Amino acid sequence: MQQEFKVTGITKDEIVPTAERMKIDGRMLLMIHAYRNTEDQPVVSYEYGVGSVIEAYEVTGETTLPSISPIYDAAAGWPEWEINELLGFTFTGLDISHRLFLPEDLSNGKGQILVTPLKELREEAFKDYDNARTLVNTLERDEEDAGKEETK
Repeated sequence: MQQEFKVTGITKDEIVPTAERMKIDGRMLLMIHAYRNTEDQPVVSYEYGVGSVIEAYEVTGETTLPSISPIYDAAAGWPEWEINELLGFTFTGLDISHRLFLPEDLSNGKGQILVTPLKELREEAFKDYDNARTLVNTLERDEEDAGKEETK
C-alpha cells in the first residue's frame, strides 16, 4: 500500500497556527525539510503524519521563519537547527547558541571543513581489511599449531 503525500502551500504567518492545530489534533511532526525549488526559491516543508497520509505544509520564498520548537520541542528544534546551520535559514525564537556540525569559526571565514576524498577512504578501508585478514590468518595458524602440539 502506497502512502499518500499531500502538499499545501502556506505563508510564514500560518506556520505556528498550523503546528498548534496539528499538535492539538495529536499529529506527529515527521520532518522539516528545506531546499531550493527549480526557480531557485527557498522552500521549507513541514511534514505531519495524518493517519496514513503525510501532509506537507510548504512555505516558499522565505528564509526567516518562526520556530515551532516551543510546540514540538526537539522534533522541530533539531531540524530547524540543521537548516539554520547548513542552509542559512533563520528561525526566530530558536536557541542556536552553538553549532551542531560546523566549526564555530566557519562563519567569519576562518573555519574549514575537511573532507577526505573517497579514494583515500577506500584505500584506508582496504588497508584495515588487509591488516585484519592478516591477524585472523595468524590466529588461525596459531590455533592449528597449538592443536598439532596437543596431539603429540
